[in-house]
Amino acid sequence: MDRWAALRTWRPVVMGRRGAVASNHPLATEAGLAVLRRGGNAADAYVAAASTLAVVEPHMSGLGGEGFALVYSAASGEAIVVNATGRAPLAATPARYRDGIPAHGPRTAITPCLVDGWCEVQRRYGTLPLPTLLEAAIYHAREGFGATRTFARHAAEHAAALAADPGAARTFLPGGEPPALGATIRQPALARTLELLAAGGRDAFYEGETAQVLASWVRDHGGLLDREDLRRCRAELQAPLHTTYRGLEVLEAPPNSTGCVLLQELNVAEQLDLAALAASGVLPFESPDLIHALVEIKKLCFVDRERVGDPSDTAATVEGLLSKDHAARLASQIDPRRAIPRPVDAVPSGTDTTYLAVVDGQGNAISGIQSLNDVFGAAVVAGETGILLNNRMRYWHLEAGHANQLRPGRRVRHTMNPPLVLRDGRPYLVFGTPGGDAQVQVNLQVLTALVDFGLDPQQAVEMPRWQSMQPGTQANWPHALPDQLLVEDRLPAATRAELARRGHRLQVVGPLDGPCSVNVIRHDQGYWQAGSDPRRDAYALAF
Repeated sequence: MDRWAALRTWRPVVMGRRGAVASNHPLATEAGLAVLRRGGNAADAYVAAASTLAVVEPHMSGLGGEGFALVYSAASGEAIVVNATGRAPLAATPARYRDGIPAHGPRTAITPCLVDGWCEVQRRYGTLPLPTLLEAAIYHAREGFGATRTFARHAAEHAAALAADPGAARTFLPGGEPPALGATIRQPALARTLELLAAGGRDAFYEGETAQVLASWVRDHGGLLDREDLRRCRAELQAPLHTTYRGLEVLEAPPNSTGCVLLQELNVAEQLDLAALAASGVLPFESPDLIHALVEIKKLCFVDRERVGDPSDTAATVEGLLSKDHAARLASQIDPRRAIPRPVDAVPSGTDTTYLAVVDGQGNAISGIQSLNDVFGAAVVAGETGILLNNRMRYWHLEAGHANQLRPGRRVRHTMNPPLVLRDGRPYLVFGTPGGDAQVQVNLQVLTALVDFGLDPQQAVEMPRWQSMQPGTQANWPHALPDQLLVEDRLPAATRAELARRGHRLQVVGPLDGPCSVNVIRHDQGYWQAGSDPRRDAYALAF
């Protein structure tokens, strides 16, 4: 019998042999599964689900954003990263931002590369034509979707920023007010842009009518993005980074992703006996010894993160950070009884995203993540394109000498990362989460729960979680994080008291108010087993 069978969850583990999709919205998951049922493969389902997410979860991602996809091909037995993150506009120099980088508006947008990433995945790995894969996205943009509680809450929280732009207000604040649950959100202009994309492919978006209208609108409204930025936009194919953890091979996107931080965390965790540390809790994730150790690992690795920037500058740095010897040195710095503050003071130093996992019956798998940066990104819709722009410029630093100092035409360091775990050379775990700086630390909690303690995907997704905040390490610049450990109140009071006694400054939140929205697909017992996070709108389906 499963040793954690008595650990109840709000949702079941969803299982199927021929494929599974887990994403952060039920309509996107449904779109991906429908494509699998029509005979498409994981790449086809990924494009269908990802494009639908860009419509029905517009506060998290969209055609104006960017992303990563880590693709495993069963035919070749190889994995590749499709890096569809955008570059700073060629006109974006530090001098143009003397007064700082704004939080919203056209001046805070970088080149949107996500669409090129979708098209690259479809061209290389897909079996169905692009118009077929975009059918669901076009339908939901034209006919509308019902506002979920999550969407309505975010629209209410960001109503002032949305109201400042006529296009955003008209689209996301119907009637001039934040939508109620079930209110229909229609995006007819975006539907037409998607139809142009379906008919003309990536060139229609980056060199045709859409590019012309988008660039003209941005320039007319004070932004820096232009036709040349769009013309030069290309997703980059990269070899994944990898490490081993308890006999498994863990793959991640290389910089400019900070997936290397998760690999480094795992290298350090492997130096410790997590099972012994977990013994101080009734359930492993309730142990103060285990939580303390993982938090301290995260803090050490986030200090190293500040050395990571554009891949052309930091490849050697990352290789050193991922060595097992370096992991052993970091492990030796952990005090098991005391929290050690680790602010990053060498340089002056709330993001949101969406995640999806897709697998098929042939053994293909994709770990995908896409984002506008903050909720609703730049909070401006680019005119007749219907495209909500990103505000990723906020990740750039302006002070000289920082690894992520703003440079025109370069990619900034990202919190987005798409993990994928192999067992005996085949996909075993496809998982990930949105959540900015929380991503790699929640991924650490989920992976150790699955591997070290044998929780099933839904148990690992639903277990109480924490987020360590660390001065000087926030993704958005300038930094404003306190020294704090956020924990859900489902952790036992005795666990919270012991963490506080060791020096962790706790912020206690509600039972499902912890960070991120995790999706997990695991291959076990001949089935794809999928779990999805009840903290947002995530949903998993399989067949």
